[in-house]
Formats: sequence, structure tokens, C-alpha cells
Amino acid sequence: MNSINLVGRLTRDPELRETKDDTKVAGMRLAIPRRPKNGDEQAPVYVDVTTFGKLADNCSEYLAKGRRISVSGRLEYSEWTDSDGGKHSKHEVIADQVDFLDSPQNGSAAADEEGESK
Repeated sequence: MNSINLVGRLTRDPELRETKDDTKVAGMRLAIPRRPKNGDEQAPVYVDVTTFGKLADNCSEYLAKGRRISVSGRLEYSEWTDSDGGKHSKHEVIADQVDFLDSPQNGSAAADEEGESK
């Protein structure tokens, strides 16, 4: 079974793009903290996350750098050769679900939601 659940903070704003067949895709990078070993802080683990369709729309509209999220999905591995002949590879999470775990600090989305509830 290929299933992964992660909690962390976004290191940059989500980047939304469209594929040739008009599918929306949002790319994000998640910083996942690690427990200190012997009292020493350890660097976080960085993971690329990709979302598609309506989820990609929502992530690009409501998320920003620093937001804390929970991601559920599957792990994928890809390899490619660049134009200079260099070989590259990476693991990434293809997200089926993204939960927003905190509120935007000064985001317009929060102001819009407050305006609708009054």
C-alpha cells in the first residue's frame, strides 16, 4: 500500500499552472520538523507536494508561505534527463487531501469569510 500523511509548513506560496489538457496543478514545498536528538536541533525534511484540479485551485487561492498544513496522499518517484544530459530524480507526494491547520495571518480569504458570516 502506498499511503503517506505529513504535517508541516509551506516554504513558499503554491505555484498554480495548467497542463496541455487544461488540468490545474499546484506545486508546493513542505518543511517537516524533526525531533531533536540529544538536545540538538535537526534541520527539517523538505518534501515536494503536488495537487490537481479543484484541490489545486483551493491550495493556490487560500494557502501561502508559512501556513501549517496536513497532507494525505501517495508517494511517487520520477527520473528524467535534462537538456544537458544530466540525470535527475526526486520523490514527491501526490496529495489527495490537504487540510489547512491554521488561519491566515492577514489574508484576504479570512476577511472574505468573516464578511460572509456577518
